[in-house]
Amino acid sequence: MNRLNRRQFLTASALAAGGALMTSRLAFASANTTSRFVFIILRGALDGLTAVPPYGDVDYARLRGDIAIAAPGSANGAIKLDNLFGLHSNLRFLGDSYTARELVVFHAVASPYRERSHFDGQDVLENGFVRPHASQSGWLNRALAAAPSNGATSRKELGVALGQNVPLVMRGPASVASWSPSKLAALDEDTLDRITDLYARDPVLSKRLADALAANAIANEPASDLADSDDSSMTPQMAPAADVPAGSSQVLAKREQGKAAASARYVEVIRATANFLRRDDGPQIAVFDATGWDTHANEGGAQGQLAARLGALDAGLRTLKEQLGDTWQNTAVLIATEFGRTAAINGTRGTDHGTGAAAFLIGGAVQGGRVISDWPGLSASSLYEGRDLKPTLDTRSIMKGVLADHLRVPTAALEKEVFPDSARAKALSGLFRA
Repeated sequence: MNRLNRRQFLTASALAAGGALMTSRLAFASANTTSRFVFIILRGALDGLTAVPPYGDVDYARLRGDIAIAAPGSANGAIKLDNLFGLHSNLRFLGDSYTARELVVFHAVASPYRERSHFDGQDVLENGFVRPHASQSGWLNRALAAAPSNGATSRKELGVALGQNVPLVMRGPASVASWSPSKLAALDEDTLDRITDLYARDPVLSKRLADALAANAIANEPASDLADSDDSSMTPQMAPAADVPAGSSQVLAKREQGKAAASARYVEVIRATANFLRRDDGPQIAVFDATGWDTHANEGGAQGQLAARLGALDAGLRTLKEQLGDTWQNTAVLIATEFGRTAAINGTRGTDHGTGAAAFLIGGAVQGGRVISDWPGLSASSLYEGRDLKPTLDTRSIMKGVLADHLRVPTAALEKEVFPDSARAKALSGLFRA
């Protein structure tokens, strides 16, 4: 093995040990604010009509058939928010947060995108423009670049992306850090010492190794003073056997293993997010995503495939609050998806790609206990293109409100740099505690 290949191999091994920093440096700035922000992207198009069922709409049960969520007070019924909306019964932590006035629910929301491609929809959700592939940078990165200076002589990382890749929303002119959950067993101390010695005379590789180990140390800091979470509640459950063709036990076993591995990585990302954000010298913003929300078949209602994922999301948010400790009081978490799903159930007991969706803003800094929605209704004449929940709130209005009032990004920068061509999407105000 020649020297170059050996070096590449050792670099990959070291950076995979327990978790890897994917940027070239780890130098967090002390932010000029205690505010913290987490953006969670639900990839695959969350069914907002199940997550936040409009049980009070007279057309809801008819369109949804046997996956409709029953009214509050019924068996497996929704958690009541008001006389029109509820939460799925698996969103118990969100329900408690609503009661504690730490949750705002948005309904009938959408980005400017009006087609139904996952890839293009996610691109618009992340790029902040009105069309897909309009920019190679994301709105949150541009917001970081435009945020008030912390007085440092040079900009340092105020954001961190957690996952296998840096998502578009965090790419751009601002320097950000990134961390990925582990895939390989941690290297022993002797091996790490040897690698460190090998890199000692190479400033680039030695810096990358040091940064990777520093990031991993932060991400895996113990939280002995915080309550341990019941991680088993975050493991998605399998669909009922009646939904699975006979003779597919091996497929089911592999699917179960895959779900368990995904759940373990999700727990790891949640805890790493908290570890980064609760540090005084840590980043101000964190981003990660969750996949698997594309429910074309056997979606389920109060129980089943989507219910399990909602339960895992809810448990993850509870863990995030517990792990953040006092930092939760200064934190806001925005949860959004690329578009919604059809109003009516399809022939395979699922829902197809739609338009209007639901979104959530949760955290100790949030002025919650409200549903914000200009509800269009679900009658045939009210549906978008005769099939979808009609969007009445631009997702960018929520994002602008978060950036302006929570992260203090100047209005001029929001309109010109962060969300170009968004004059009609007015920033929502009053989302945060005074």
